[in-house]
Amino acid sequence: MSLSAANPQMSTAFDICWPNGVEAQPATPLVFASPHSGRLYPDDMNPALDPLLIRRSEDAWVDDLVAEGPIRGAPLIRALTARTYLDVNRDPTELDPRLFGETLPAQARTLSPRVAAGLGVVARVASGGAEIYDRRLSLAEGLSRIARVHAPYHDALSRLLSRARTAHGFAVLIDWHSMPATAAPGIDFVLGDRFGASCRPALTDAVETMLTDAGYRTARNFPFAGGYTTEHYGRPERRTHALQVEINRGLYLDESRLETTADFERLRRAPGGIIARLAAADWRSLLDA
Repeated sequence: MSLSAANPQMSTAFDICWPNGVEAQPATPLVFASPHSGRLYPDDMNPALDPLLIRRSEDAWVDDLVAEGPIRGAPLIRALTARTYLDVNRDPTELDPRLFGETLPAQARTLSPRVAAGLGVVARVASGGAEIYDRRLSLAEGLSRIARVHAPYHDALSRLLSRARTAHGFAVLIDWHSMPATAAPGIDFVLGDRFGASCRPALTDAVETMLTDAGYRTARNFPFAGGYTTEHYGRPERRTHALQVEINRGLYLDESRLETTADFERLRRAPGGIIARLAAADWRSLLDA
């Protein structure tokens, strides 16, 4: 298996799937994001690790699983560049001193738990803890990736949320992810709301009820409570509610080969039904906006 290559000078940070394929006034306060399903590996990455091992870090096919969102009126922003190249679900200051060969800026968050695990904004390790590089990166490389991928993605996401707030008085961000089957045995979906800080409880309650009604087993905030996106944008007091949804990869993926299983289409229909209910929800009443 080879990595999909992308010219580092191309605009490969993200794309937006608009309802009906056309940018228009938001029909719903919902905004969907898929930050870790990117499959493009720019040529300047030069990893030392086997391509398949690197690709196991992807939230493979999550963007396809939630493709019903734009059909139901919720724009979907997708990171196109792989998370091992640049992780848009990290604070841009989360720089790993073990990865870079130079002194980091004073504002770098070098002691965050994610950096300690080798999973800063530029990852040092892939899924399973294997080192991605056989060299240290220059600080210029890292800052260039942040400028070309992280900044454009979040500029676009911020605009989507602003549009939703202008049109509806508030915005509801659902940040879609997938997790290894071993991360939460016996659990199909993990809902992360930063322990109630990133959204009104009614949002988490509603999504949990929809999943339970569909026959899925859920958990809240363990082992995933929400990452940078949920924490950064989830400000109920500022009329923006953010919820992270983790899907168990065992429901749809052969994780060793990164190939979808026969259950993929069935699972895609399940989020589709849930997304339809989300789009039809009376969020103004539900969130008391």
